[in-house]
Formats: sequence, structure tokens, C-alpha cells
Amino acid sequence: MANTVSAKKMTRKIAKRTAINRSRTSRMRTFVRKVEEAIASGDQNNALAALRAAEPEIMRAAQHGIVHKNNASRKVSRLAARVKAIAA
Repeated sequence: MANTVSAKKMTRKIAKRTAINRSRTSRMRTFVRKVEEAIASGDQNNALAALRAAEPEIMRAAQHGIVHKNNASRKVSRLAARVKAIAA
């Protein structure tokens, strides 16, 4: 348990930051899930629209340090490839 004033303040800051990060992670996963559901349904127009909405959310999460930049790029790339494969 934190004893000093500064340590107590840090635990408050960490708790606040954790809540924000959890919210951003959840938001990103929701957008990714919407793309995956659209892909599963086989509707390319829906999937493309969902991907266009998800890409900025994923990259925003990367900017805020929720996921690594390369991880975010990989997610977007793989989702885009799956959306493109629906047409084939």
C-alpha cells in the first residue's frame, strides 16, 4: 500500500489512466468485432463501411499507446485483406 503523498497520488493517476485505457481498448475491439461480423455475413459493402470506421479507431489506439503501431497496422492490413477476399 502507498505510504507517501506522492505514491498515493500516483495510485490515483494510475487508476484514472487504467480506466481510460480500458475504455479505448474496448472501443477498438468493438469496431474490429463489427468488421468481423460484416465479413462473416458475406456482405462486402457492409464490411467495407465497417472497415472504414474501424481503421481510424485502431490507429488512434496506436497513437495513444494502447497497441503498438505495427500491431495496429497489421490488424488493419489483415482486416482489409479479409474484406477484399469476400468479392473473390
